[in-house]
Amino acid sequence: MSDVKSLWQRLLHDIQVELTEEFDRNFERKAFFDRPWRPRRSERSGRGSLLQVTGKLRRSIRPEENPSSGTITWTSSEPYADIQNNGGTITVTKAMKAHAWKEYYKLAPHIQYTRSGALSHRKQNLAIAAEAEMWKAIALMKPGSKIEIPQRQFIGDHPQLRDSIARICSDNADELANTVSEILQKHMK
Repeated sequence: MSDVKSLWQRLLHDIQVELTEEFDRNFERKAFFDRPWRPRRSERSGRGSLLQVTGKLRRSIRPEENPSSGTITWTSSEPYADIQNNGGTITVTKAMKAHAWKEYYKLAPHIQYTRSGALSHRKQNLAIAAEAEMWKAIALMKPGSKIEIPQRQFIGDHPQLRDSIARICSDNADELANTVSEILQKHMK
């Protein structure tokens, strides 16, 4: 019986590795498989992805295996992971406005301008300026205002995941059948 349990554990491990890689690739694709993420305003000009500004969200995704139920759940330690993955509405608070001003003032001194006073078009500078403007826009909102966060799913069910799981199961099915057959033969003697 330990052989079957060992094969089951290996199957779960193979699924965990494959799906973790697929979820990570969603950040490279800037999409949930074949469904592109809605870009933020600064991305429309070809600059970075909102979910990859720092890379913290991508690095925070971890699989958690529950051996007793034979399930795997992917989680993130980042507090904004759920609203990014599912979308939703945020209500602006005074504390949020204060935080937004803090973030804005942290970024503003790093924005570079040309001698003529125009914004420098270096890629990194444009990204800093766009992020600073986002924080400023939030800071200027009235408490109680609503911010709509579009869904930018990176974890969840998808037909491509089910296909991957089916392939992994199929790859392991012959080995499992052989092991079960050997066990039955041992117990039939």
